[in-house]
Amino acid sequence: MDPSILVWTAAGFVLGAIPFSVLITERISGQDPRSFGDRNPGAVNAWRAAGWRAGIPSMLLDFFKGAIPVGLAHYRFGVAGIGLIPVALAPVVGHAFSPFLRFRGGKALAVTFGVWAGLTLGEAALILGLFFGLFYLTIRPEAWAVVLGMLGLLVHLVLRGIAPALFVIWTGNAAILLWKYREELRRPPSPRPDLLAGISSRLRQ
Repeated sequence: MDPSILVWTAAGFVLGAIPFSVLITERISGQDPRSFGDRNPGAVNAWRAAGWRAGIPSMLLDFFKGAIPVGLAHYRFGVAGIGLIPVALAPVVGHAFSPFLRFRGGKALAVTFGVWAGLTLGEAALILGLFFGLFYLTIRPEAWAVVLGMLGLLVHLVLRGIAPALFVIWTGNAAILLWKYREELRRPPSPRPDLLAGISSRLRQ
């Protein structure tokens, strides 16, 4: 095995494992984001705990800790094919099962966007964002928007002629997201009440 694959896999895992949301929120407000909302150590709860000053940097850093190691390994150092699989999954695994948080990490959505940005120079992350945004605005809970967004990304990749390595990466990434969102996914998807109210209002006009 190319030693650079091991180096980038290790670097991606360690970088992914750094709990930026917890560190930034505690620095700004002295509070732990895991005490808010769904108690997930992620950017959304960082925002709840300390506002945009914690939420935005946390989200960006979670994104970049996926995008930077994967993008550098792939486009600067030529890691490709099977060797790209552990490199791309390492930041997601590190974030979701961070050893710095006793292996109870975040849900890995922002780092997922980062990884796919690094793999495709932003294209796949944009497609994922479009699908996720569409479903987030129309159905609840959020977990179903994540799942359907990932399926939309898969359709896009297949239509573009997906490489076997990318399919394995997608499968591993999707499996981690399914595990992290498993509690929410026990609730069946349903239209958002505000969407139904808007449709009803239009029909009455």
